[in-house]
Amino acid sequence: MRRLPLILLAAAILVFLLRPALFVPLLAPLGPPGAPVIYDRASLAALTLSHLALVAAAMVPATLVAVTLGILVQRPAGAAFLPLSRALAGFGQTFPPVAVLALTVPVLGFGMGPTVLALFLYALLPVFENTLTALSTLPPPVIEAARGMGLTPRQRLWRVELPLALPLILEGVRTATVISLSTATIGSVVAARGLGEVIVAGLTSQNTAFIAQGGILVAALAILISGLFTRLAAALRG
Repeated sequence: MRRLPLILLAAAILVFLLRPALFVPLLAPLGPPGAPVIYDRASLAALTLSHLALVAAAMVPATLVAVTLGILVQRPAGAAFLPLSRALAGFGQTFPPVAVLALTVPVLGFGMGPTVLALFLYALLPVFENTLTALSTLPPPVIEAARGMGLTPRQRLWRVELPLALPLILEGVRTATVISLSTATIGSVVAARGLGEVIVAGLTSQNTAFIAQGGILVAALAILISGLFTRLAAALRG
């Protein structure tokens, strides 16, 4: 995505969060007669920051674990663990996040914990697979040149392989982050603060305006963050 649309989208999100009353005429047709059309039980800006914090709390450890695992199983010494690692990462994404919440609430309690764990498991597979693909498709002449220069395996990894693989790894992080932004809305069912709270409030009060603003905010954030990752990956490719 080009820079100008991203700037305009970021500006629109900021205006909505800081001056939601400006959007009342747009949302009024969706709300029940006499009911508020802007969610007013909590600050939309605070809920948005909490939503982003949920995603970040899951994505940072998931990226570290998935990239580390991808590197280890791509080395000759760890190749035997590739099927097991792939199965575990795949299980994390196929296991329904709602079931993760239900199973972990008795242990972790209500709030951020169960939601972060569900998002963590859900984010592993895209980052892991992209790391594997990135490292296994590096140009052989470049790797041979690095060997010819006398670089050790560790030096080749940090100086040659990871810098070349980084754009594709970032694509995996981008995909996982976009998925997590949407999935994090279910955290509201276990009292994790976020934009899901707005959507659930709309469902329970039959207020479509609440559902629309929660959904649009999540979608706008996903498009904005996806665009930023895409631009970063393009910049790394040169």
